[in-house]
Amino acid sequence: MPIKIQSDLPAKAELEDENIFVMDESRALSQDFRALHILILNLMPIKQDTELQLLRALSNTPLQIDITFLQMASHVSKNTSSSHIKKFYERFDDIKDNKYDGMIITGAPVEKLEFCEVNYWDELTKVMEWSKSHVTSTFHICWGAQAGLYYHFNIGKKLLDRKLSGIYKHKVMNRKEPLVRGFDDIFNAPHSRHTEADREAILKNPALKVLADSDEAGIYIVIAGEGKQIFVMGHPEYDRYTLDNEFKRDLEKELDDVDMPVNYYPEDDYTRRPILSWRSHANNLYTNWLNYYVYQVTPYDLSEIH
Repeated sequence: MPIKIQSDLPAKAELEDENIFVMDESRALSQDFRALHILILNLMPIKQDTELQLLRALSNTPLQIDITFLQMASHVSKNTSSSHIKKFYERFDDIKDNKYDGMIITGAPVEKLEFCEVNYWDELTKVMEWSKSHVTSTFHICWGAQAGLYYHFNIGKKLLDRKLSGIYKHKVMNRKEPLVRGFDDIFNAPHSRHTEADREAILKNPALKVLADSDEAGIYIVIAGEGKQIFVMGHPEYDRYTLDNEFKRDLEKELDDVDMPVNYYPEDDYTRRPILSWRSHANNLYTNWLNYYVYQVTPYDLSEIH
């Protein structure tokens, strides 16, 4: 699938080096069919890393995708240059009159805060409310999933005793849903978080359906509104070294709850190259979302989204 991005986005060169089909704006203008318009609200601190991970994950279908990156105007990023954000990111006021085939809301390193304590919470709730009438399907990741479940369904979260970090086994709970089509009965997925959404509240809510679960990491995939909203509690977009970088960063900070990511390093030796064991199912997850919950459902005329 060609990903349509700005010609000078830094991630473009690395994606092309990985043999991923990237289409710049000039080439896209010569094509007659309509691309899928995907909005990515990137709340992660190092935005270039997340850009690359998500673009890589979205690159495995024959569909053309037009990407727009969104920032929170009420938050100033400390880990990404203001010039990068100004050049490649839109503000909500600039895009609020548009409609989109799909939207991704990423995780954020604010889990230990109450939702209302997050400095951009009010703006985020406006975006989530807007998404119900302006986006065909919204895909929430990690803290973004917890925030979405809280806002849309009043499902709280709780602090874990230790940070959940590593690669965990999950089981498919409802194979009839297209989102998990092609999944093995047991599959791996990365997690990196200090909190979890209220399990019992999710299971008791008739509007929510659990599609994947883990004995160790808890509920992984939840779907609502026949795919209008999708909540993924982990980080399927993570690349091979993301958990490694997080772990070594936390070691340097001498944090109290730093545990080695589980099922990640060969023989638990963090000096060795991490094992990549989740990429195929992560690609399948994003491809299924784009195909069955965006492309197959979205109207050709974006103005008809409601």
